Amino acid sequence: MAEADRAPVRVDPSKPNAARVYNYLLGGKDNYEVDQRVAERMLAVAPDTKTTAWFSRKFLLNAVEEAAQAGIRQFIDIGAGIPISPNVHEIAQKVDPSARVVMIDYDPVVYVHTNALLSGTSGVTSILGDIRRTDEIIEKARTEGQIDFDQPVAILIVGVLHFVMDDEHPAEIIARLRDVMAPGSILAFTHGSVDTYAEFVAQSTSDTDGSSAQVQYRTPDMVAAYLDGFEVVEPGLVPVQDWLDDDLPRTKLVLLGGVGRKP
Repeated sequence: MAEADRAPVRVDPSKPNAARVYNYLLGGKDNYEVDQRVAERMLAVAPDTKTTAWFSRKFLLNAVEEAAQAGIRQFIDIGAGIPISPNVHEIAQKVDPSARVVMIDYDPVVYVHTNALLSGTSGVTSILGDIRRTDEIIEKARTEGQIDFDQPVAILIVGVLHFVMDDEHPAEIIARLRDVMAPGSILAFTHGSVDTYAEFVAQSTSDTDGSSAQVQYRTPDMVAAYLDGFEVVEPGLVPVQDWLDDDLPRTKLVLLGGVGRKP
């Protein structure tokens, strides 16, 4: 499908939406029956998928806290999704109330939700933008979100890159973001791995084919290439639960997490 055909333009309760499926898995209320059916079919194949969703969320929030503790005061959350507390701005501004947070999503419904929930929150800007139009979101982050790319920034891309198809060039997207980041900046991201349970891959691929939630699982080596030009933060590119605790269980959905620092 063409890029424009996969970007949501309005509410379509007949097709699954990645942000709404994730919202359902996290226990949120901002989803529709079609999203619930997709999520429940995933859970039927891999009952621990809700656990994976929470691991992913914790990975995101931990990355924000560590970046803030390291002195970063600018955060760009690409594919921010429907706000759920605690959110990126709450973690960042707990460390420093002056922290700026830009929340970017390509779904106009998510954008409306974010504006309704966070309107008037100091230091937080919601932007409608598509990661595949990288220069556009960089410019919007600069002009609308008041991000100074001459200073360190934390760019967060959690639960997004496996929705970028090969012909949409995810590695080039990351390289463009890396090039504009100042030294000392942080990139934190997750990505679905081909090591995921085969039945889950088949089910999720079938359920999302032709929708904005169409998914592309990749090998660890392919995903590791996104960290080219960054100093890889330990423990490296590993399942997200390995960033949280050594004793957390494996899950059928293998979601890789990586953090890189711009030298």
